[in-house]
Amino acid sequence: MLLLKKYGWIALAVIVFMILMLININQEAGLQVKSQLTEEADADTLDENKNEGRDHLFVVDVKGEVAKPGIYEVDEGMRVNDAIRLAGGLTEEADQTSVNLAQKVQDEMVILVMEESGGIKGSSLSTTDNSPSAIRINYASGEEIQSLPGIGPSKAEAIVQYREENGLFKTNEDLLSVAGIGEKTLETLEEYIQLP
Repeated sequence: MLLLKKYGWIALAVIVFMILMLININQEAGLQVKSQLTEEADADTLDENKNEGRDHLFVVDVKGEVAKPGIYEVDEGMRVNDAIRLAGGLTEEADQTSVNLAQKVQDEMVILVMEESGGIKGSSLSTTDNSPSAIRINYASGEEIQSLPGIGPSKAEAIVQYREENGLFKTNEDLLSVAGIGEKTLETLEEYIQLP
């Protein structure tokens, strides 16, 4: 009993110390768990933001009379003019009227800038031969569409009407949805039409 009175305060101090140590360890463990959870949440948020940003990127193919033709990633909402700037801008031979610089880009879009002569360097399309130059099927009038081989007034009108009711053609194959345009006609037209 005398020993208990003499050394009791030491035992009490040891017990209090151990309790404080356990509390401290639990708090540190809790902080580590919170920290780890926070880091994981931050990493998930970063991944989501990266993926979210990627969802709004389009890939376009810029060809023809530009300084650096190629494939470019552009943000949704950018204009054809912005994509052409990414490609180094127009060359001196470029026909600015061959593209709609104000048009919004679309994913997988081909932006084809023609020469002022109406052709493309290294292409068989040019105004020096007897074939027509490429026609921008999404913006051409009925009369311009009639100048295409195998297209008369009724097919030209059907193309314009389809375009007005369903929106712009995104691929050449979209023309197959127009009444009177079949595989053979499309094959004939492909070298004479331009999208967008």
